[in-house]
Amino acid sequence: ALIASVIILPLSIARGGEASGLKPASAFAGIADRNARSAAIFTEMGKVLMSPRCLNCHPRTDSPTQGDAMLLHSPPVTRGPDGFGAAGMECATCHGPRNAAFGNGGGSVPGNPKWHLAPRSMAWQGLTLGQICAVIKDRTKNGGLSLEQLIDHNGKDELVGWGWKPGPGRVPASGTQAEFGALTKAWVESGAACPK
Repeated sequence: ALIASVIILPLSIARGGEASGLKPASAFAGIADRNARSAAIFTEMGKVLMSPRCLNCHPRTDSPTQGDAMLLHSPPVTRGPDGFGAAGMECATCHGPRNAAFGNGGGSVPGNPKWHLAPRSMAWQGLTLGQICAVIKDRTKNGGLSLEQLIDHNGKDELVGWGWKPGPGRVPASGTQAEFGALTKAWVESGAACPK
């Protein structure tokens, strides 16, 4: 049952009506309570964070999932000691510096020079949006990033940016990376509150 909820929720977000875009931070200006406004902004960020583009690389196990259906990675692979795969089967064995389209045009192998799994401490699959928020804010779990550094990470990091350029056969994350970065900035500036 847990797997079904993890798979269905991201697909509904990725393909549902509003999911193709992100509301700007100004859309939340009418929420007078600062914490409520901050939590509402993070909920909007959740359209990205809960999408298959993010969740596939933030697994709760040592094996990533893949595609919009978030199926177990094929061929079977494991995280390895540093998130870049096991010896002899590193992520870069198949994932090159850029997406590589299949010869038949039916999809692509995703690629990025930094392709790897998120650290175990940043496992998001199976968590609620509020729990993901707590992980993102926790410097002991987020790679030591301050809230200010998260703004830059979300808005400019090349590997994060892949989520909006996933190649043929995948639904991109909602909105744009610039919009996601702007929402992150507004969330931080409004107190970085988490939704319940």
